[in-house]
Amino acid sequence: MRVVKNKAMNASKTSRLVGFYNLSVTERQQLLLQEGWLTEEEVKLFTDAASLSMQLADHMIENVVGVHPLPLGIATNFIVNGREVLVPMAIEEPSVVAGASYMAKLARSTGGFQAHADPPYMIGQMQIINIENPYLARHRLLAEKQAILNEAAKIDPILQSLGGGPKDIEVRIIEASPIGTYLVLHLIMDVRDAMGANAVNTAAERLTPLVESISGGKVHLRILSNLADKRLARAVCTIPLEQLQQENLAGEEVRDGIIAAWAFAASDPYRAATHNKGIMNGIDAVLIATGNDWRAVEAGAHAYAARHGKYTSLSQWGKDGQGNLVGTLEIPLAVGIIGGATKTHPLAKLALKIMGVQTAQELAEIIVSVGLAQNLAALRALATEGIQRGHMALHARQVAIAAGAQGKEIEKLANKLVASQIIRLDQAEQILQSWRKSS
Repeated sequence: MRVVKNKAMNASKTSRLVGFYNLSVTERQQLLLQEGWLTEEEVKLFTDAASLSMQLADHMIENVVGVHPLPLGIATNFIVNGREVLVPMAIEEPSVVAGASYMAKLARSTGGFQAHADPPYMIGQMQIINIENPYLARHRLLAEKQAILNEAAKIDPILQSLGGGPKDIEVRIIEASPIGTYLVLHLIMDVRDAMGANAVNTAAERLTPLVESISGGKVHLRILSNLADKRLARAVCTIPLEQLQQENLAGEEVRDGIIAAWAFAASDPYRAATHNKGIMNGIDAVLIATGNDWRAVEAGAHAYAARHGKYTSLSQWGKDGQGNLVGTLEIPLAVGIIGGATKTHPLAKLALKIMGVQTAQELAEIIVSVGLAQNLAALRALATEGIQRGHMALHARQVAIAAGAQGKEIEKLANKLVASQIIRLDQAEQILQSWRKSS
């Protein structure tokens, strides 16, 4: 790779990398290097199959026998809170990176995405059983709130010094359960730039003797909740009608089709499940790329979607006074930039560097924006040409590879499958065999 002048300190970098999709892998890497997004050493991490060494992998989880990489793509065109952002996404599904990038492009004319993340408050749950009078026990716990918070503050002095630590408690009475009535104490903790599971779980365990002495009950489970509804992230975008119009469809028609498609998910849980899965396509890909716990965020998102007793859409779509399409997304988003794989995995560290995030809240704001962009990509496809047209064109490459195509055969075979509108493995194998026999 030729040496080019690095512009890493250039504040004028843009995520609008025109033609990025049409470049080769090497050309994409070279452009990221040339535009100052990466250094030579960081590009090598992308190309080195052993960027996660076997020794490091063996220390991360149990019973290691190897590593299992995913394709890592870059979503372009994003502006989040006025800042140009390139977004690394690790995912195996075609069309996700392309869809998010294109929707981010449509949003650029109105300033991209405006996002906001709540302070990083996490909930530690303490289940208190064997309570004689749950109402009296709840009263006693709340009366001793400050004593409980003071004790919790001693547990992690470093977190406390950074402005984090315990902030509040809540006490709930659970009456309808298979074991009868019990209490749940929620310890609300500010975990700063961590995801927070370890800090919260440690605090809940250490508080057990004090909580038992105050309540007169037995503390059973002590565990963080992944329904992080005190740590929400929100994003909004506005898409002008002229950005929505297509060759045979007016902008108003596309807008109304998108709103109608969202209404389906808002009112029907069967549709909402797939609708929200599309949102999580984008969110999970960034979580994986940055070494965050995507399973925790998934659990919290789907629980939040059912918080009113019926599973529904996480996003909202409508129009403003000028007729523009407006979308919003609100989701629990417990992410970190310190601890765990975010500081262990070389590519997770590099992903955070590319995005230029300084706090966990900033990372959450980018991720929720990607989720909204991905949701728009799916809704727009469904409301116009159908989900399969663009998706299957990309899927055809995977079918071609599975059939045994190599090198230039892959694109040639993929194009042939798309043209035939029969994108199946047996069809791909038959075409490939006929080509090789005739050559």
